[in-house]
Amino acid sequence: MKIEIGESLIYSWLRHSKGCQLVQMNWKISASTWEMKNEEALRKLMVDSIELFRSKYGMELYKGTASLSQLLQQAEIDVLGICIEESDQYLYAVDVAFHEGGLNYGSKDETIMRVAKKILRTAMCLYGYFNLKKGEIIFASPKINLPIVNGIMESVPLINELLHSAGLHYDVRIICNEGFDEKIMQPVLGATSSVADTSELFMRSMQMYNMFTKPKRKASELSQVSRLSNDIKDKPKSVEGKAEMKIGEFVRSVLTKMLQNHEITEDEIELMQTSHYSKETFDIQYPLLRKASLSNGEKVLRYWARAVEAYGEQYFICSEWYEVPQNNDRPFFMKWLGVR
Repeated sequence: MKIEIGESLIYSWLRHSKGCQLVQMNWKISASTWEMKNEEALRKLMVDSIELFRSKYGMELYKGTASLSQLLQQAEIDVLGICIEESDQYLYAVDVAFHEGGLNYGSKDETIMRVAKKILRTAMCLYGYFNLKKGEIIFASPKINLPIVNGIMESVPLINELLHSAGLHYDVRIICNEGFDEKIMQPVLGATSSVADTSELFMRSMQMYNMFTKPKRKASELSQVSRLSNDIKDKPKSVEGKAEMKIGEFVRSVLTKMLQNHEITEDEIELMQTSHYSKETFDIQYPLLRKASLSNGEKVLRYWARAVEAYGEQYFICSEWYEVPQNNDRPFFMKWLGVR
């Protein structure tokens, strides 16, 4: 099966930024074995969407498609992710398009129609075969020229109106251009150092690239870095894509990079190995860092398995991070980073 690089990127994004336990690329329905649910509601949604876009653009939204079953049999979701938390399930359905010259399915209106069709057909698949009324439907592209972006964004309220009238509460999002870099690319790149899954082709390619592009520091430079102040004002003022990442994955990716690059002083690393400092600073119940040598390098409960090296020592990072109303660790970590 051919795998597009954009799909591999989104696969990694859903796993490591959105925390999806199940992710599948090139998802399609099994028309011969799966029962379609909510068929009447979906048929009405199809008719209403045809009429709305015909009146708005004078074009056929599903041209050449005669029936609901035919429309859904043609569907393919580039990457589908499911995040399961306790008894709740949340779906992410992403279509990604990478056109080097900018998104182009023909004329401006034809491109808008194609994107709208993908979004609405995806919504029908989610409701028809998962029987779920909430989730995120995302169309992502690294480059969409401004006139087409504006046209697509103008169509999103029309799509939301159709979905809401059908009782569906999907969050329809367009992620493109700078937003694609900030919300998708940067979080995935930030996680590359902590992932060792050879099936994730985009991340593996970046790991190989980084092997030959990381600056080689002299011993004198490393010594100078180690003497940097650990004052909050010296920490990064912004972290790309932070709002898109689950707090645990965010902490893991940021700390891994900071430790490897010696952006945290040795004195602060010592403090991070104490329960008191970790509770006061990060509101977590266990020391943020633990020397791997204390357990002979073996996995420690409540710490991520892969150790990170800093100043010649290996450390495990605490994995107990939460982001719920009664226990939200994100503000503490962001304060430590100095992010406003």
